[in-house]
Amino acid sequence: MNISRFIREHKSQWTELEQLLIQLSKRKSSLQASHVNRFTELYKVASAHLATLQTHMPTDETTLYLNHLVSQAHNAMYKENNKSSKQMKEFFLHYFPSLIRVRSLFVGFALFLFLLGGMLGFLSVWNDPLNLSMIMPGAMADSIDPSKTADPRGDLHSPLVSTAIMTNNIRVAVLAFISGVTLGIGTIYLMISNGLIVGALAAVFMQSGKSYVFWAYILPHGIIELTAIFIAGGAGLYMGYRFFVPGPYPRKLRFLESAKESAQLLIGTIPLFIIAGIIEGYITPSTMSLEVKYLIAGVTLLLLALYYGYGISRRSKQKQLTL
Repeated sequence: MNISRFIREHKSQWTELEQLLIQLSKRKSSLQASHVNRFTELYKVASAHLATLQTHMPTDETTLYLNHLVSQAHNAMYKENNKSSKQMKEFFLHYFPSLIRVRSLFVGFALFLFLLGGMLGFLSVWNDPLNLSMIMPGAMADSIDPSKTADPRGDLHSPLVSTAIMTNNIRVAVLAFISGVTLGIGTIYLMISNGLIVGALAAVFMQSGKSYVFWAYILPHGIIELTAIFIAGGAGLYMGYRFFVPGPYPRKLRFLESAKESAQLLIGTIPLFIIAGIIEGYITPSTMSLEVKYLIAGVTLLLLALYYGYGISRRSKQKQLTL
């Protein structure tokens, strides 16, 4: 093996890896997103070069140098990954709940719009059951049969059901968020229309004397699911609000800042949708008693309250976000 030629061919890559390591070693410094892939690539290349040298020239100075470089790169990658994990933990445990608190007015308004739609849907179908076909697509309205609510869902494969439900709910949340670019009009429509559907269904099942069964199938996953949708809706409403009320800042700048913050709210709802999807895929169609399902619904509500309270307890001692 010609060590001189080997060094000439690969020295530039080792030097580049050294430079990235120097950047990482600086206090309060971290790799930019554009450099992460390159750093990983160079680490793998240097590791392969080290393996070659250890096979052919284990005691050479270049081998020792490269072994030290690869070790540093490995440690740097571990620290960077660990830092990312800590940042993610801080986001979901504390920053996200505190952001909900600061934007609670908009989340609350999204809830109000949903309840308004729910009340209108309930009253409409309660007064005339035929209105159900006007609120829901005809095929879906025709398939609703309260007498079969408590029947097991039989051959449906729970993992597939869970995935489909989770995907659909996330889609609704994303639409509620994206609709913020319509100055909040689209978000308002989504909140009211979803409320209309739930309210209309509630009326159908109440007229059939099946309300107790209906809510037992809705609440276990619905509490978490609807909470996430209200948060996403609040994010969209906040974007629309900032377009009309930019404050002392340029309208475009304020709108872009609100879009960034609203995106953080949307990201924070993803674990909630995952949990709701799992519950709806496994618990909702199960043969558990209705009382157990109501108990599970109560537990989800309690856990949400504890999560929110724990999250804001620490952030409240730090610098508060401003509206």
